[in-house]
This record gives sequence, structure tokens and C-alpha cells, in this order.
Amino acid sequence: MLARRDMLKWGSLAALLVASMQVSNAQAQETKTALFKVVTSKDEIIIGLTTDELKALGGTDAAAVAHALAQKGDMAVWQYNVHRGANGELQESPTARIGLIANSSLRVEPYSTTYAIVPHQ
Repeated sequence: MLARRDMLKWGSLAALLVASMQVSNAQAQETKTALFKVVTSKDEIIIGLTTDELKALGGTDAAAVAHALAQKGDMAVWQYNVHRGANGELQESPTARIGLIANSSLRVEPYSTTYAIVPHQ
């Protein structure tokens, strides 16, 4: 049977572990990158925006991105493509910082992928 002091020690350790997991989950959510497909009359481009970038645009969905692009006229974003990571696994990673110009035939859609998403700086 565990002594009361040992029970307190293990209980405190468990609480500390749970708290540290919650902090790391919160940090992961803050740096999450959302992908969007930008469709024009000529091509399609996959772009990534962090949670902070989306908040600065005034929303977290494709409509907010499209509205901000139409309102500003242009935006600088990271283009994403599929590449192999250091471990050989396929992943969506940033390849170039590009400029988007508002166009009447432009459409912005949410984009989902089965690959891991590498956040940009």
C-alpha cells in the first residue's frame, strides 16, 4: 500500500504532466497552418496561412481569405507543395513566398490533405 506522502507525490506529478500536455497542445494549435486552394482561370495554387495570419485577415475560413484579397487587391502568402521530408515521408511544405493579385475569376477553397503540414516561418 502506498503511503500518503507517495500518493501526494505521484498525484502532483500526474497533474504536472497533464498541465504540460495542455500547454503543448495550446502551442500546437497556435502555430497550426491552414491550407487553401486558390483557383484562377489559368491554374490552381495551394497556399498556407497560420492561425495568426488568418486572425489578421479577420476570419479563419476561405471566405475571409477571399474577402481580404479582394479588399486589399494583393497579398503575400506561402505556396505549398508536396515534398519528401527528412524521414522520407510525403508532406505539404512551403516552397516559395508568392504574391496573389485579386482577379474577377478568383476562387478560394479550403484544402485538405492526408500529408503532414510543415508550418512556415
